[in-house]
Amino acid sequence: MTDWIEPNDWRQWMQRIFSLQPLLVIVLAGVLFVAELRYDWVERMLGSYLVSSNSQRPESGAIWEKGKKARTARTTLEKIVTDRQSVQREISNVENIGQLADTLTPGQGVILAPEQLRQLYLRLPEAVSQQILPVFDLLKISANTRWRRTYIERTDTGLEIYLLDSGNRVLHQAGIGTNDLSHLDESLVPEPVRLEDLPRFQDRIYAAEQFFLSQESFPEEVQRSIIPHPERLLAAGGQIRRVGIADETGAGLIELGFEIVSGTETGVIRIKGGEWSVWRLRTLLEAKTTQPATDLTKEIGAPQ
Repeated sequence: MTDWIEPNDWRQWMQRIFSLQPLLVIVLAGVLFVAELRYDWVERMLGSYLVSSNSQRPESGAIWEKGKKARTARTTLEKIVTDRQSVQREISNVENIGQLADTLTPGQGVILAPEQLRQLYLRLPEAVSQQILPVFDLLKISANTRWRRTYIERTDTGLEIYLLDSGNRVLHQAGIGTNDLSHLDESLVPEPVRLEDLPRFQDRIYAAEQFFLSQESFPEEVQRSIIPHPERLLAAGGQIRRVGIADETGAGLIELGFEIVSGTETGVIRIKGGEWSVWRLRTLLEAKTTQPATDLTKEIGAPQ
């Protein structure tokens, strides 16, 4: 029976301290302490419990946040590397800078070797290539061993081109505007169709003579806006018989279709012109004729 009465002297205190029950408690505590030092069983049990309940506990705290940031950074880095590798594979097959621009999104860039840029440069219309870099300046830079790479970046206004040395210092910088880019991927090979076969030009087809006489009444800068690179039409060969004006606009541009006859073959070359300038020309054409030309042999007089 347990004695709940407080001891009256030190002898009673000693009897109670060195009784069987306190000694067993002390021995058991000592065994547990030594076992903990030897086998770390408390840490192991606590660790096992934390692992088993890990999925039920909320992800909070500094360690969780650090791990989350590390995973996010790793995922972002993998995406950047994957996107860059994908872009590098795509640009290996591009034929001109216009196609290169189409593979990039605003803010995205790509690295080209000097030889790759030279090949793309040679495929540019002369007016655009001279705007980027005069050919003699490119020859001078090519002869300079400092030019090691070219960085091309897509922007909201077009393309920015940087010729760099081994330390990524800029040797030359140039840009291509959005309007010029829209013409770079236009094919010089006539599409083997007639204007009537293209629905976008329906009811807006005019005789070539009427079209060019009306265009001539505008200042040169407006004419250049209607047909930004007329030399491309001359390079196509054949005779332009009719011109179609599309009824849809996009990015401030309107598509024009030039029907070209070469021998027994008929085809259409499509070029994009400035929306405002083309609209002014179309208004003038509609004012001078009430019926667009639909027959190649029909003769339409010059505007009065």
